[in-house]
Amino acid sequence: MPASPARSASPALARTLRVLLLALLAALALLPGASARADGGAEADAPVRLVIATAGLTWEDIDAESTPTLQCLADRSGGGAMNTTSTTVVSTKRQGLETLHTGYRGLAEEAPRTSGIPTPPTDQWEQLPGEVTETDDPAAVAGALQDGDVVELIAPSVPDHDDPSREQALTELDGAVAAALEDLGGCEAADLPRTLLVSVAATDPEHPEEVERTGAVASRTVGLQVAMDTALPGQALTSGATKQTGVVMITDVVATVLSSHDASADGLIPGQPFRGTDSDDAQQLAWDRSEAARLVDAATVPALGSWLALGVIGLVIVLVPALARRRRLAAVGRALAAVAPLALPVGLCASLVPWWRADSPTLALAGVVWGGCALLSVLVLAGPWRRSRFGPVGVSAALVAGIILAESAVGSRLQLSSPLGAQPISGGRFYGLSNHLFGMVLAAAMMALLCLFTAVRTPRARVLWTVGVGLAVAAVCVAPSMGADFGSGLATVPAFGLLALLVSGIRLRVWHVLALGVGGAAAVLSVSFLDWLRPPEDRTHLGRFIDELLSGELLSVIVRKLAQNIAMATGYWALALVLVLAVLASIAILMPRRLRWRRLAALDAAQPVAHRVRIALVVGAWVGYAVNDTGPVLIAAMLGIWLALLPPTLPDPLPAGRTTEQRV
Repeated sequence: MPASPARSASPALARTLRVLLLALLAALALLPGASARADGGAEADAPVRLVIATAGLTWEDIDAESTPTLQCLADRSGGGAMNTTSTTVVSTKRQGLETLHTGYRGLAEEAPRTSGIPTPPTDQWEQLPGEVTETDDPAAVAGALQDGDVVELIAPSVPDHDDPSREQALTELDGAVAAALEDLGGCEAADLPRTLLVSVAATDPEHPEEVERTGAVASRTVGLQVAMDTALPGQALTSGATKQTGVVMITDVVATVLSSHDASADGLIPGQPFRGTDSDDAQQLAWDRSEAARLVDAATVPALGSWLALGVIGLVIVLVPALARRRRLAAVGRALAAVAPLALPVGLCASLVPWWRADSPTLALAGVVWGGCALLSVLVLAGPWRRSRFGPVGVSAALVAGIILAESAVGSRLQLSSPLGAQPISGGRFYGLSNHLFGMVLAAAMMALLCLFTAVRTPRARVLWTVGVGLAVAAVCVAPSMGADFGSGLATVPAFGLLALLVSGIRLRVWHVLALGVGGAAAVLSVSFLDWLRPPEDRTHLGRFIDELLSGELLSVIVRKLAQNIAMATGYWALALVLVLAVLASIAILMPRRLRWRRLAALDAAQPVAHRVRIALVVGAWVGYAVNDTGPVLIAAMLGIWLALLPPTLPDPLPAGRTTEQRV
C-alpha cells in the first residue's frame, strides 16, 4: 500500500522545522556581539548652562528660511526626536516644565497615585552646585550666565498645525532664541555655553487644565518634539532610557543637566543623560523618527488588515463544514490561514523600507507588508512539507517566532515606529520585547513544536526540542542586550518546562510546578542583578528593577503594575471582551470532547501531544498575564496567533451522515 501524503511528508516536515529551529539557535549563539544598541554613545563633558524650553516644535518646523536661528542651532548641535508623553493622553507645556525639574512625567499633584510619581515633587535642580535662574526674558540670559548660573529660558510656544498664527509663532520663537544668544556671541560663537533646546510638550493650550483632564486637542496629531544639545555637534541624540539612535525622552533632560555638573539626583529618576552617536545626517534621522511615528498608527490597520483579511477568508472556509468538505477549496483555506500571521513579523520589520517618505505612506506600507509576506509565503507553501497538514502551519509559526526573536536579538533596530513595534510617541518601551510581541513568540513557538511533534515522536527527542526552543526563547526575552523583559522570563520557564515534563512521560507532581516557578524567578533575578552591575546609563528595565528593590519600592512597583493590568481590562471594552473570550477559549481547548468539538477531539485522538501542548500554552498565557503590567495585550496576541493557526491543523469535518471520528 502506498504511503499516505501526510505520512510521506512527515520526514520533510521534521527536517524543515529542525532546520528552522536550529538556524534560530545558531543565530542566537552568534548574535550577542552584534546586539548592542546605542549604549556606546559618547556623553559630553561640558556643563549645561542654558536650557531653552518651548512647546509644539517639531523637526518639520525648522528650516533656514523661516527659522534661521533654530536652523543654525540645529546645525551646530546634536539632534533627536523627543518623547514628551505625560500622565495624560496629550502633554501640555505646564506638565513639561515640571518634568524638566522633577524628572517624572506629569504633574505630581494631579497624577494617579499608581503612576509612581513622588508626591510632593522634588525639584532636582536644587542639587546643582550653583544658582538656577528661570526667566522668560531673552535679554536677561547673558547677564545671568555671567554670574555662573544655570539659566532656564521659557521661550514662546508654537500652536497647532492648523492654527493660522503658527507661522508667526515660529518667527517669534526664532527671534527669542536669537535674542538670547546675541549677547553670547550669536549662534555660531565658538565659545557658546552648552545649550539645550527642548520642546517639552505637544501643545501649550489656553486652558491646560481642560486638556489635561480630557486629553482633547483640536485638530492635532500628537508627535515627537525637538531636542538639541550643542555639546554633541552633528551627532544623533540617544540615551540609556531609549537605547535608540535619534530618540530621547523628556525625562532625560534633567538627568543630562545633573550629570553635566557631576550632581546626583535626590532619589531615583527614570531618565538618563543625553549621548551622541555618529550619524550621516542627525537632523534627517530625527525627522524620519518623527514622521514615521506620526504616520504609523493611521497606516497600520489598512496595511496589516488587508493581508490579515486573507486569513479571515481562510478561516471561514476551514471552519464552515459545507466549505471545508470541498477538498480543493479547503486546501486553499488552510493555505490562506497559514500565511496570514506572516503580516505580524513583516510589519514589525517594515522600517527596513522608509515607507513614510512616500507620497502615499499608507499604500507604501501596505506594499512593504504584501511584498514581505508574499516572499515568506513562498517558503511556507513550497517544498515537500506542504503535503502534510501540519507543514505550512509549522513553518509559518517558526517564521513568526524566529523573526520576532531575531529582531530583538540584534538590538530592536527595526521595530521603532513600525506596525506592532515600539511606538516612541507612547513611550512605554523603546526596545526589546513588549508584551504583545512576547505573546506572539510564545504562541507561535508552541504551535511550531506541536507541528514538529507530529513527525518527531520519541519522548527524548521531544524533550530535547522543547528545552532547546525554550532556552532560545528565554535567552532572547531576558537578555539585557536583547529582549530585556522581566515578565516574559517568569512565564517562559514554567511554560516550556511544563511542556517538557508533559511530553517526557514523567508523572507530573506538585513540586515540579513549584520548581518551575522558582526556577523562572531565580533566572530572571540573576540576569537582573548582572544587568544592575553595569553602569546606570547602560542598565535596562531589568537592572532598574533591582534599583527599585534596593530602594524599598518593590511594593509600590507591584501595586503600580497590578493597577495598570486591571485598568487595561476595565478601561477598554475591547480588551475586556478579549479576556472573556480567552478564558472561555482556554477552558474549551482543554476539554474538546465534553464540549463536543469533534474536529479538535479528533486531532487529539490522532496526535495526543496536541493536548499537552495546549495545556502548556494555557499555563504560559495566564502566568504571563499575571506577571506583566499589560497582560491583556499579551493574552490578545496569543489568542490571535492560535485562532489563525489551530484551525488549519484540524481534520476535515465528517461527511454528512457519518458519525465515526476521522484521524489526521
